[in-house]
Amino acid sequence: MSADPAIGNLDAASQPAVTPAGLTVDPEAATAAFSPMESRRHQMFPLLTADEISRLRQFGTVRQWRANEYLFRMGDAAHGMVVLLSGRVRVTQRDALDRSTLVGEHGAGHFLAEVGQLSGKPSLVDGMAIEDIEAIAIPPDRLRALLVAEAELGERIMRALILRRVGLIERGKGPTLLGRGSEPRLLHLQAFLRRNGYPHTVVDADTDPEAGALLEFSAAAPGDFPLVICPGGAVLRAPDAGQLATCLGLLPEFDPDHVYDVIVVGAGPAGLATAVYAASEGLSVAVFDTLSPGGQAGASSRIENYLGFPTGISGQALAGRAFVQAQKFGAHVAIPLQVAALHCAEHPQRIELCDGRKIPARTVVIASGAAYRHPAVAALERYEGRGVYYWASPVEARLCSGEEVMLVGGGNSAGQAAVFLAAHANRVHILIRAQSLEASMSRYLIERIAAQPNIELHTGTEITALGGNDRLASISYRKRDTGQITEVPIRHLFLFIGADPNTGWLSTCNVRVDAKGFVLTGPDTPHEGTTPALALETSVPGVFAIGDVRSGSTKRVAAAVGEGAAVVAQIHGYLARLKQPPPGTLAM
Repeated sequence: MSADPAIGNLDAASQPAVTPAGLTVDPEAATAAFSPMESRRHQMFPLLTADEISRLRQFGTVRQWRANEYLFRMGDAAHGMVVLLSGRVRVTQRDALDRSTLVGEHGAGHFLAEVGQLSGKPSLVDGMAIEDIEAIAIPPDRLRALLVAEAELGERIMRALILRRVGLIERGKGPTLLGRGSEPRLLHLQAFLRRNGYPHTVVDADTDPEAGALLEFSAAAPGDFPLVICPGGAVLRAPDAGQLATCLGLLPEFDPDHVYDVIVVGAGPAGLATAVYAASEGLSVAVFDTLSPGGQAGASSRIENYLGFPTGISGQALAGRAFVQAQKFGAHVAIPLQVAALHCAEHPQRIELCDGRKIPARTVVIASGAAYRHPAVAALERYEGRGVYYWASPVEARLCSGEEVMLVGGGNSAGQAAVFLAAHANRVHILIRAQSLEASMSRYLIERIAAQPNIELHTGTEITALGGNDRLASISYRKRDTGQITEVPIRHLFLFIGADPNTGWLSTCNVRVDAKGFVLTGPDTPHEGTTPALALETSVPGVFAIGDVRSGSTKRVAAAVGEGAAVVAQIHGYLARLKQPPPGTLAM
């Protein structure tokens, strides 16, 4: 078996991508299980003082459990944080064959939780009382209140919750993915779980010694792959990401009668910034995304020019921190859920999901970014996931280890991916249509590429054809000035050629867009309301647009985050106007 860790340390230089689920571990047992993080065990498992425990009592209620009674079960909805007052708890993990392994034991003064408990996600471990237990049970909403109200203590607890999630990712466990090699759907599910910071284990059906028992347990048929065995034993056969998320309990429930102050469509840097600032200022917020936190920025192997991170930070790590931050302040984040339409003629406006549910909101923030652009090459879709990729993560890096790869694109994301892949591949060929990288890529990346001996830049070139049977086996490209076509036996192609605005879901609402489909805002568009549009407001009052989807935006992470912060102030202004009586109306 092999786990797929998405890990790092918690220093500014390299933050782990973390999102919700599971529960805990123990200092004594952690040495072997979490050896890469041994030096941080004192932060993972702090022992609370009597004074600190006293301060925590106001946020929960005292409960008792009898010896041999479960406090929480793997796969069941957990109930926040448990602060042990007396007794001991044994924490174990079960694999897909229901075999338990010891994680550790907790005693008085320790607390049981990990970052998933900020939103009450299902537990990833079992916790059984070894002896009679008395403890403070703090539900998720009160846990979030604790983190905000008790700043210093809350910081220690939050750091422990995040580190424990990193430890769980290192261990693997969670759902087991059973499949064959590099089949596209298996890679897609791996990428989904990894980018959402969810612990999991991958088993190769042909080579792993555990495969036989899992195949017998699941009674798999040839068309069932990949199989997913969820915590608790449920078996999914060739599921999509949505079915997997449902099985894992990742999707929040929505009260159809609750009207959100803000619904954000898109969980990229702009959308997550909106969620953090809006929720921290007391607005009720829901965020929807079809894949994972971070958007296209989340696929960047390293962002080196983001303010405050002089040694760089991966896009996934940056998104993971923002995701946890949004949860800390109470934002409801639903991934993966796809928005089908915006109904803005209604008051309140309503977001319609692809499953037919409609969620009401006073304001809507369009932060849906852009969809990967596809070159006009025959049979491209046939090879997607079979040698053609739109991001470069450690999963893809392992697939092309020691081989030659080709990468198309001249922007910063392409440059970051090329440098990352060069550390794994034998050679990286970069193809661009222009004659240089100067106009499209930051200087530091150009210099990094030039200094890398196994990166070769091909200017004035474009792909013309792809070849292969079940998988990509060859790539043909043409020199634009001479017309000369070259075919090379390369099995891995990475496409970073930009993206088109993701605005198809706005067709039901009269949100005006420019000639290229990007959303117009502020003075760039006539406004339907009686007052002028705010700077980030669209042609429809109460509907805002930020980030890459907005016409005229600066396609940089920092700019997107800035717009996410700025739009919250404008939302406050709009909501204040809603509460004012119409002109000429007598106030009672």
